[in-house]
Amino acid sequence: MKVMVVGARGMLGADLVKILSPLHRVIGVDNEEFDITDWPVTSSSMAEIGPDAVINCAAWTDVDGCERDPDRAFAVNARGAGFVARAAAECGARLIHISTDFVFDGRKRGPYTEDAAPNPLSVYGRSKLAGEGESLGYCPGCLVVRTAWLFGRNGKNFVDTIIKISSGRESIEVVDDQTGSPTYSVDLSGALAALLDRGTSGILNVTNSGHCSWWEYAAYIVDILGISCAVRPVSSERIGRPAPRPAFSILSTDRLEAELGHTLRPWREAVKEYIESTKPSGFSYLSC
Repeated sequence: MKVMVVGARGMLGADLVKILSPLHRVIGVDNEEFDITDWPVTSSSMAEIGPDAVINCAAWTDVDGCERDPDRAFAVNARGAGFVARAAAECGARLIHISTDFVFDGRKRGPYTEDAAPNPLSVYGRSKLAGEGESLGYCPGCLVVRTAWLFGRNGKNFVDTIIKISSGRESIEVVDDQTGSPTYSVDLSGALAALLDRGTSGILNVTNSGHCSWWEYAAYIVDILGISCAVRPVSSERIGRPAPRPAFSILSTDRLEAELGHTLRPWREAVKEYIESTKPSGFSYLSC
């Protein structure tokens, strides 16, 4: 297939291009040449490419930034997603749209299934939910993939942040009242490639297995690094971020297992592999 990856220089998009390229003819586009908030550009560019399938990874994922600038959030995450879906429909292309666990309010005490009622707390969550609606509206047979707590090489992420702030410090503070599933962009990309080949449609949750709080996540990273930095738990209220976050956003992956015959590996394995793959050759964190 000719597969168009929108947001190809982002964290997920870059890994997806790499994984799909041996399997399909891949055309990656990003902001510079493909502004999804501009309908004439989106429509004409996609018509010129003529893809068989489109995977929309483009989004504004700065949660606090979205809270401060809701107009931009909805322009990219909602209206832009709609433009991509509309252009894909006009080309007759299949669509996979990437969404988030932030469409839920986090008040549930068990994993969220695909048919659970969304109730986003933040502008980011509301804009992404609107993007889901736009995508399904223009492409009823599309696949909406909800994921969570993404980390990977090609963008700002929690693992890199903890590595940076914990080095040379006696302690750091991390919230312990938000729970979710860290997800490696490489593992998510592999799942998307398989789902594309299967032609899966509807809404599907895709995350690495297991869950933790941000505090547990940070403590695990520091443990792998082998450095003497205490990770102290604090409340979200004390941190005082502009945008509210869901306290509990674990996504059920039962449908994913039914689709692929397996779930993604445990998040701890993925985090450890990421850290090992990104450290300089011959470098040992234990020597810091």
